[in-house]
Amino acid sequence: MPQDFSRTERVRHQLQREIALIIQREVKDPRVSMVTVSDVEVSRDLAYAKVFVTFFNDDEAETKTALKILNQAAGFIRSLLGKRIKARIVPELKFHHDTSLNEGIRMSKLVAEARARDNKNQNDSED
Repeated sequence: MPQDFSRTERVRHQLQREIALIIQREVKDPRVSMVTVSDVEVSRDLAYAKVFVTFFNDDEAETKTALKILNQAAGFIRSLLGKRIKARIVPELKFHHDTSLNEGIRMSKLVAEARARDNKNQNDSED
């Protein structure tokens, strides 16, 4: 009987929850605010983890600064993570900006604009 979730999947979900809480409660830098941990990719040997984050603000300069701060604080976050999870190996963390949310919003706007244009053209042709 196959397992429902592999070990890496379980670790990935736990890391995502714990890292989000640590960033929210323990990282005190005001330049890192309104951060969401959208996904975590863990290597098969659990030694490395890519942490994908999204930011509430859409300013590219602020996003780069916050990402740089998170990568500099990766050791601090990793040490707190080691105290919270029961694992032999705590993965090395690398933070990446997740642009999928912004892309989704942009695509939704394009679809809405296209539908509005189609409705306008349909109303014009009926007149």
